[in-house]
Amino acid sequence: MALLTRETQEKVVKLLVNAGLADPALVKSAQDEIVKTKQPLIAHLLSKKVINTEMVAHATARVIGVQYVDLKNVTMDKEMLLNLPQDVASRSMVVPVGENGNQLIVAMIDVTNVQATDYLATLTSRPIKAVMSSEEGIRYVLSQYVGDFSSVRQAVKSTNEELQQRQSNVKTIVQDSPISKALTSILDYAVKSKASDIHIEPLEESLVIRCRIDGVLRQVMELPKSIEPALVSRIKILSDLKIDEHRVPQDGQFAVQVGDKEVDLRIAIAPVIWGEQVVIRLLDKTGTTLDIEQMGMTGRALKMVLNGISKPNGMILTSGPTGSGKSTTLYALLKKIKDVKINIVTLEDPVEYKMDGVNQIQVNVDAGLTFASGLRSILRQDPDVVMVGEIRDSETANLAVQAALTGHLVFSTLHTNSAAGILPRLTEMGIEPFLIASTLNTVIGQRLVRRVTEKRTTFKSSELQTRELNEVVGDILPRDQAQVAPVSESLGYPGLPILNNDGYTLVQGVDDKESPGGYKGRAGLYETIEVDDDIQKLIVAHATSADIMKVAKAKGTVTMRQDGMLKALSGVTTIEEVNRVASDLA
Repeated sequence: MALLTRETQEKVVKLLVNAGLADPALVKSAQDEIVKTKQPLIAHLLSKKVINTEMVAHATARVIGVQYVDLKNVTMDKEMLLNLPQDVASRSMVVPVGENGNQLIVAMIDVTNVQATDYLATLTSRPIKAVMSSEEGIRYVLSQYVGDFSSVRQAVKSTNEELQQRQSNVKTIVQDSPISKALTSILDYAVKSKASDIHIEPLEESLVIRCRIDGVLRQVMELPKSIEPALVSRIKILSDLKIDEHRVPQDGQFAVQVGDKEVDLRIAIAPVIWGEQVVIRLLDKTGTTLDIEQMGMTGRALKMVLNGISKPNGMILTSGPTGSGKSTTLYALLKKIKDVKINIVTLEDPVEYKMDGVNQIQVNVDAGLTFASGLRSILRQDPDVVMVGEIRDSETANLAVQAALTGHLVFSTLHTNSAAGILPRLTEMGIEPFLIASTLNTVIGQRLVRRVTEKRTTFKSSELQTRELNEVVGDILPRDQAQVAPVSESLGYPGLPILNNDGYTLVQGVDDKESPGGYKGRAGLYETIEVDDDIQKLIVAHATSADIMKVAKAKGTVTMRQDGMLKALSGVTTIEEVNRVASDLA
């Protein structure tokens, strides 16, 4: 917010009162209070939520006689943003918003800052016209600087010049600032795009950068081969790895600050035929609300899970392929039960989310702290709830079962294709069926699908799509209008259509730079099995996962594929996306 004189602040507040945007009584009360606190009037009104910053910015512009622009929902053209470098825009809180001939129009918080406008005029070699906007508006435009790779291009240029001038060793190159800026730009793009992984892949004559966004890999850029040694070595230095080791895989980690986010990075480097491949996994500590309902679990599945975690002991296990959100689901469930009255201890590799009130332990195999040895230690710490990041071997599985038998509530994950697949998998690990039956509360299977963006259109399902929908969810869709409300409420999907053969209304997203392919964000597909007496008998009888799922469906379990199709009918995702991640499921 611009620094305003007392007189100007009073004029701004008076304008807001006259416009009916501020309560006169609350303003009068605030004016009496600041006599004692000596706090500026507008700052005091903002702290009391009598007004907001957008109101203040608009009114201030009117009072001092400058143009105001509301940028909170404006998507700026990429070419326009290139008029100011990202680092300058972020540091000065100023963004380019238009042009008038050779004049560049910029939005600022403090348009009275003459030094800032003079600096921008010198930097751009253009006359500057300043207009006013709020801090929220400026930050919204700054967030659109995704994919500003000017520093990467500069790094390529600088590295090529170094190689031409002198055959400098890698260590000298990687310490140069252009490479650091290049890596920062790549990480910045990945974080702002909400990527889960960055792949740096050497080819014979180039270096390809790809990011996994919403579960799908996308190529971001292709760089000259010459930058590969410098970039890989810089990553090794930051990860405390050996920069002269190129023959064996290496794993490391480090953390970066991107904007107001702290992001943990897990590094995996492996030798390939054309050099060294680097995969960077991003663990954004602020990336999710850890709300199980917002993640996509609803209706019967949610009720079964909540019933399972309400018990004082037993096991809750989640299953699914790598990257299907299993750990996030467990954390969302821990958040549900977290309380000062219980001791929650976790054992993870890596610790993906830091949660207050939970004692989290990081696995360290080199120091001898494995899942099995760590679990033994945890059980001596008087826990009420234990979360084991993953059950990988029979020793950990046995310890988890023993913990559940001795009065603990145990959360963990397994790599299986479905919820029912957990049960025979535990048997394969050497766990007796009667122990599985007596300790398991709930098992969850899950996958992740991309959400359809808010910018969307509707269409009628084709004959093939209608037939597929009826085959998968026809037995659970309402048969008439009277059934719509109760069935929709029971399943947890609002406004389900009536079963028919004439087609259903589906959605598809608008493909643009903000939502490639028409998708933005992800939602979970879930299937949940509550281990009751009937399921326990099947487990003891060594029943197959197919037999277990058949009984579970009869008791109300919605399979992952059914969950996906119901989400497609509810406008959350598309049939194509469900088939992409769950075509192997019944």
